[in-house]
Amino acid sequence: MLPRLPEPRGDLSESVITALEGRRSYLPSDDEIQLQADPYGDDLQLLLYALYELHYRGFDGVDENLEWDPALLRVRATAEATFLRALREGTTGGSDVQGAVAALLVEPIADDGHSVSHYLQREGELWQLGEYAALRSLYHLKEADPHLWVVPRLRGRAKAAMMAIEFDEFGAGRAENIHAQLFADLMADLGLNSAYGHYLDAAPAQVLATVNLMSLFGLHRSLRGALVGHFAAVEVTSSPGSRKMAKALRRAGAGTSAQRFYDEHVEADAVHEQVVRRDVIGGLLEDEPQLAPDIVLGMEATGYLEGRLADHLLSAWRAGRTALRTPTCDATPPEAPGASRRLVPTVTP
Repeated sequence: MLPRLPEPRGDLSESVITALEGRRSYLPSDDEIQLQADPYGDDLQLLLYALYELHYRGFDGVDENLEWDPALLRVRATAEATFLRALREGTTGGSDVQGAVAALLVEPIADDGHSVSHYLQREGELWQLGEYAALRSLYHLKEADPHLWVVPRLRGRAKAAMMAIEFDEFGAGRAENIHAQLFADLMADLGLNSAYGHYLDAAPAQVLATVNLMSLFGLHRSLRGALVGHFAAVEVTSSPGSRKMAKALRRAGAGTSAQRFYDEHVEADAVHEQVVRRDVIGGLLEDEPQLAPDIVLGMEATGYLEGRLADHLLSAWRAGRTALRTPTCDATPPEAPGASRRLVPTVTP
């Protein structure tokens, strides 16, 4: 079943969603997007997400031919330029790839107050773990799909290494071991709806931006280096983060299916980290050394957007309130009388 179109979050996203519904609407001009849109705001990020999703599974009732509609592509290009410009302005930049990788390898000894996995391992409750899973499902239910866009743009050692890692991501030939399926199993274990795209309306802009980043880099050959940088950031940081998440789920009393997803990533991504550093990045730099600044951009932009998301989640949870946009789930604050301290989703058939 395809996901339904999301509810608009402003004039820009409303114009695009109306067009996707088949009711040709007035689409915003380039000036309107550039001058009015917050590059990290709900309106622009939902606009991008909706248009990017046409390249994945699409939406229920939306004409598949709109994937390459010239007018929608023009809007997307302007929104992308706005987003990318903000990312470049928000990151340090440079061409020191090894320095950027080294920074990723340094795991804080103690929680600095901005780490979601540290927080959830130490004091996270089951309802917060459920919210985190619901929000992360926008990526994890299509895990690794955006990174495949780079494969035709690589060659030799970088391509072979990338495909070796992706083979694991897609279950090494076994459908039940595809990482997206493992995440769906995690969601079911937590009592969540594991339908693809189900929690889109509940996801704040900070979540949409992390997913849109992969699509932005993946759909542009000119940004292939940035996608490799993003991939490296994910793989290098995944194993220690997954270890903390597995401990958080065990401490909170989640089931074995929920724990398996992160247990799998602890082991697999420890190996992937070595391969991506040595062969994916190393091979790409041998072939195209001029892509070093883009690889750094991919790493830094990933960390920047993940930091914004972490701040959003932790500020909500520390205040005892939901981090979701909509009352999709009954996230009762811990101090409320009779609080269940777990996520109770509203599940639709």
